Amino acid sequence: MPPFTREAPSPRALLHLLFNGARAMDVVETALKLGLLDALEPGPVTLGELATKHGLVPKRLYKFLDCLESLGLVQREQTSDALEAARYRSVPGLRDAARIVLGEGSLERDREKYDWKALHGRLPETLHGEHSMSATSFDWPPRTPEQVEGFEASMAAGLGPILETFRAHAGTLWPSESRLLDVGGGDGTLAEALLRQHPTLAVDVYNLPATEALVTRTRERAGLSPKRLGFVGGDFLKEPLPRGYDALSFVRVLHDWPAEVARSLMQAAFAALPSGGRVLICEEFRTPERLAAQFFWSYFLIGVDTCVSRLREVEFYLEGLTGAGFTDAHVLPGPFELVVAQKP
Repeated sequence: MPPFTREAPSPRALLHLLFNGARAMDVVETALKLGLLDALEPGPVTLGELATKHGLVPKRLYKFLDCLESLGLVQREQTSDALEAARYRSVPGLRDAARIVLGEGSLERDREKYDWKALHGRLPETLHGEHSMSATSFDWPPRTPEQVEGFEASMAAGLGPILETFRAHAGTLWPSESRLLDVGGGDGTLAEALLRQHPTLAVDVYNLPATEALVTRTRERAGLSPKRLGFVGGDFLKEPLPRGYDALSFVRVLHDWPAEVARSLMQAAFAALPSGGRVLICEEFRTPERLAAQFFWSYFLIGVDTCVSRLREVEFYLEGLTGAGFTDAHVLPGPFELVVAQKP
């Protein structure tokens, strides 16, 4: 088959697909469940081979594969009129992407617990400022114990790609036997994963006092001591960042705040770190891929004015770190890029 090529759909074609979004997801989820994506990923494979292996009706499978092709997820090569002879293969990475987005416990499934239906059909009123998301549905910052626990659980559910990036650069992020302060570190899930990767590392989670019980639960579940996984309660909007750490991280924290707040936090990191200390920023930078992945929150937060949730270009963070006094600000590649800089 020729190299896999995809043309961007016309506006009309795109809208056709969006209108049929629920049906499109049904098709992809079925392809994943039946194991079709496992066969299509390496490709090419004929329709006849797929039908025989999975016990499917060829004429029905042909239309099913048309659905996948219309989504730009599958490429077909038809060299004769025989349905069974048509050859197919999927976009590289489709199988893993489907598992991440549609699999059990996926991030998108986790997001369904939020009250997005409070806005559905009421966007005109919302955009005019006549309707908002109620504080009982979503409040920012989270205030009730239930809101805090639900939000931190959602953040933990999306840590997979971030951990891949940290894993890829293990051994280069901080010296051995370092102490890391994870600012806004949620329920400690990221810290616990980093401690498993780095036996000589110690991590303190710095977060609002209401999250201490969640971090304690994570620590006890992992069988860690408070010396390795600690907690420091505070409010970075009102207090200086704690000192005494070799490295300091902001993981999906800065994009939730206005630009001046994000810059002030980078400056606070510079003030808190010793000479030679490192700051790490892992964010959802503004790219087409991230905008798509962020679609739910972009939609949901239309009705929430207190949360900015603004995806910014990576240059914003590089310039902010340099302006705060850090040197050697650079980007480490990965599923979530990591910006690293050092205090001279």
